[in-house]
Amino acid sequence: MNGHIHRFTSLFRWVFGPLLSAWVGGRYGLVPGLAALAVFLAGPGLVMLPSFLALRFFPPAPGLPAAPWSDLMAAWWREVVAVTRVFNWDQPWAENRFPDFLPERTHAPRGILLVHGYSCNRGLWNAWMPRLQRDGIPYMAVTQEPAFGSIDAYAPCIDEAMRRLHALTGSPPLIVAHSMGGLSARAWWRSVGHAPERIHRILTLGTPHRGTLLARLGSTVNARQMRDDSPWLLQLADEEPDVLGGHFDCLYGHCDQVVFPSETALLPGARVLHLPARGHLQLVFEPQAYDRAISLIHAAPIDAGVKPRPSAPRVESDPARYSQTTP
Repeated sequence: MNGHIHRFTSLFRWVFGPLLSAWVGGRYGLVPGLAALAVFLAGPGLVMLPSFLALRFFPPAPGLPAAPWSDLMAAWWREVVAVTRVFNWDQPWAENRFPDFLPERTHAPRGILLVHGYSCNRGLWNAWMPRLQRDGIPYMAVTQEPAFGSIDAYAPCIDEAMRRLHALTGSPPLIVAHSMGGLSARAWWRSVGHAPERIHRILTLGTPHRGTLLARLGSTVNARQMRDDSPWLLQLADEEPDVLGGHFDCLYGHCDQVVFPSETALLPGARVLHLPARGHLQLVFEPQAYDRAISLIHAAPIDAGVKPRPSAPRVESDPARYSQTTP
């Protein structure tokens, strides 16, 4: 179902859009026809632009200045490129281009589970999957169905994949999750009783851990759950143990046009990396994201017997741009 939605929207934009523009041109003249074509081709980028401009006036995460205009414009353009690639090729037409990599023998210490976000599918990770295979790291990438159902409904498919990867390597896997996928990972871990032996670490890319104002515009079940004051999010956080944040690495940026205010992407006690001039989807394609995942694959397991004191997130930043770090 998820792939059908993406194929329909892609066809509408690239086939029906130009046909409709040709009809408008034939009926009303060349200029209206070209204007209609420009709307179909440039529409997504123009629709996103106001949300990037608005970020100049939203408070950033603690310790970071407001994003400068140059960063916002760079993030907007990078996001246009990423959205065009993901929503017009990777997800509608190449969702299953790269199958899960589950070799009979592996020297990798553990596998990786890739979890996409809202209104996406496993094709989001097409830039990651061949690289992981070349690096000899087992992986699975799930498509969460139903696309617009409850986040809790995704726990069974995540659990099955986690079990398969654990059985393959003998070690609990690393979860890499984009956006809503980080909440899916938290909901899955709650469903298994927050058992420490089931999880290694979780790397989230632009996840609205404490909700996002943008979700107020959504009417689907999972969009309502991602609102900043949603009962679902409040209950999820209330039922989680104090040690939860120690299992997380949170990558985020204050040019993220989807998760804002940007500090909502942070969890207390998590290791946090700030990436400047990057939009929401672009976080998936950043070299720092892949490099962090590889480093976590080889990181020592977290001692489940140690109960860390809840604290503010430990923020790492690009030293050339932002030098202030939260301890």
